[in-house]
Amino acid sequence: MQKPSRVLSRDAEWSALTQFVKHADPHLRLGVVSGRRRVGKSFLLRAFAEATGGLYVSAVAEEGVVPARRRLAAEIARYAGMDPGLIVATSWESLLTTAIELTSRRGAEAPGVFVIDELPYWMAHSPELPGLLQLLYDQSQAGQGATGGRVIVCGSAMSVMNDLLSGTKALRGRAAIDLCLSPFDLATNAQHWGIEDPAAALRVHAILGGSPGYRNLANVDPPRTSAELDTWVPATVLDPRQALFSGSEAEYLLREDPKFTGSALHYAIINAVANGATSPSKIGGLLEQSRGSLTRPMDALVSAGYLRYDSDPLWERRPVITVADPIVGFHNSITVPQLDLVETGQSAEAWRRARPAFAARVLGPHFESCAREWLRGQTATELRGDASQVASTVVNDKNGRAKHEIDVVALDKRSGRAVISLIGEAKATIIPRTVADLDRLDRLKELLAQHGHDTASSVLALFSAEGFRPELVTEARRRGDVLLVDLPALLGVGDPVVVPG
Repeated sequence: MQKPSRVLSRDAEWSALTQFVKHADPHLRLGVVSGRRRVGKSFLLRAFAEATGGLYVSAVAEEGVVPARRRLAAEIARYAGMDPGLIVATSWESLLTTAIELTSRRGAEAPGVFVIDELPYWMAHSPELPGLLQLLYDQSQAGQGATGGRVIVCGSAMSVMNDLLSGTKALRGRAAIDLCLSPFDLATNAQHWGIEDPAAALRVHAILGGSPGYRNLANVDPPRTSAELDTWVPATVLDPRQALFSGSEAEYLLREDPKFTGSALHYAIINAVANGATSPSKIGGLLEQSRGSLTRPMDALVSAGYLRYDSDPLWERRPVITVADPIVGFHNSITVPQLDLVETGQSAEAWRRARPAFAARVLGPHFESCAREWLRGQTATELRGDASQVASTVVNDKNGRAKHEIDVVALDKRSGRAVISLIGEAKATIIPRTVADLDRLDRLKELLAQHGHDTASSVLALFSAEGFRPELVTEARRRGDVLLVDLPALLGVGDPVVVPG
């Protein structure tokens, strides 16, 4: 079951799915796949069902129970090479049993997989479906039902999918895999869009994130250079007539989960975070709500993938709260302040005015995040040592009474004391980094040591979207404890300028 070349990345996910279907267990096995909309779940599962000789069926939104069963019956008949009228859509149980029995006998190397995509749509009118799958699973385990089948249920409504395996729910303890797909990283997303210019690739990723489904919504060719972004942005995410318009997409994302539909408080929380509120107290202040009243709705938003908690492992402070979807952040930071211009057909002027805010509020933080993700993916000890965590942090200067942000830190926490492998700064400004940036990192290293952390073997790292001054490169090579990473290196099309010796 070799992964098709059209499926970019997803090697780990493909391997997990392959192990799932090839497992020696002769009984029915169940799996759960989830992920936010446009992340590529359906594309992956269609390819996997094809590779296994299985059956892929997708539920349809707002489809009634009778049409849904009829359509499933027709798909089963087509899969079996039969006349659609020969399979009667009498009940969900009989249809599920038939599909499982057919697919279990069709695979060449292993049982074929039966995929039910967007299961929450069917659960809206048929909430008994997880219970029926539990029944068939238990019967198989007892030797009383279909054997050898492999069933994967999938969905984009994260609150529903997370609930499938929680508490006393039907599939709790019965699903062999619980696979959540993430968006593409910076390098894979550039390949997916066919963008060869690193600067343009970074900016598209900062605006839309790595959800591959956005490419098909763009009604114009992707920008080949960062200069072409000045025409691409007004023609896509800032054009109300386009499907990729940030306002429409942000609204769609916030309403895709039935658990949050119509909840003004949930939307208000997301908008508050998108506008810079990074803690429960700040969110509560903006919304004039007590901190305690926000705990449950915020936990639900995190569980559903709308918000993200970024913890600081060095000091174990309360996590920083951010919006998970870049397009939502772009909408609040860029589109909303320029909405009058956007809605009156002046998108090009809106983008011209918004570019400084984009660089400061969108591109800069996103580049820092990409630097951390790049470091997490590195295995070479000269880059991150034996660090178990990569994050951002803050260190206080006791003498100067100042607080310094550290964009990238790699560490291993041991009994409250951290062994710090890397201290880094990531900048997406238009100015190449200089020796002064290295001096600042030396100072941060001293401050961390003053707080009792082990920085004896720390590497100093500079991540720059615009490269480095020659004198900085020379100094880095002389010292031997400095890592310089430019944008091509982050994209995997080049090597770091200097690697510690």
